Amino acid sequence: MEKRIVKLYAKNNTVPLKVVPGHFATNHSHVNYYIDMTTLKTRLSEAGSVAASLAGLYMTNTIVDTIVCLDGTQVIGTLLAQELTRAGYLSMNAHGTIYVVTPEYNSNSQMIFRDNIQPMIQGKHVIVLMASVTTGITIRKSMECISYYGGMLVGISAIFSAVDEVEGQPVNAVFHKDDIPDYQSCAMHDCPLCKEGRRIDALVNSFGYSKL
Repeated sequence: MEKRIVKLYAKNNTVPLKVVPGHFATNHSHVNYYIDMTTLKTRLSEAGSVAASLAGLYMTNTIVDTIVCLDGTQVIGTLLAQELTRAGYLSMNAHGTIYVVTPEYNSNSQMIFRDNIQPMIQGKHVIVLMASVTTGITIRKSMECISYYGGMLVGISAIFSAVDEVEGQPVNAVFHKDDIPDYQSCAMHDCPLCKEGRRIDALVNSFGYSKL
């Protein structure tokens, strides 16, 4: 699988995206590309380029108090907070800086914030940062979570997104579906590769892949 890696670039930046064509299963869908974001999330130089690209997608009058990081995007989230602060984006926090937090998941796979983190959500202007948005299911869960804890969602950011918006909220992404040739994401029962009898190459999630 590693031998099939292809590097792609978005139209408006020089951030590289590694993809592998094939037949892959996620928690919510089947896709015909595995998108490898390992170095984008962990290598400082690449994470910085992603953060700079995402910061440029927000209006300068956007108020940002907290960034909620999903999918292991904490490095990007920290650098995004720095980029937004450097660019003069407003924060209503008393200290004038942006919180960067990560939710936990309970036994029902619901997102939760502990008591010590809740003040960083309640009454705050929140950006949700994800590695990949394919179906929007995780974004909807995060919207419900932020609303439950009294936060105000002001933006959704992602390295890659297959959708333009979720519940009327635009998804600001570095890469979009049209940056990956013939990208497809579909429900398992609608998967054309399954109907062709093609075996699944690997199970994939935000941590990586497991070959079958």
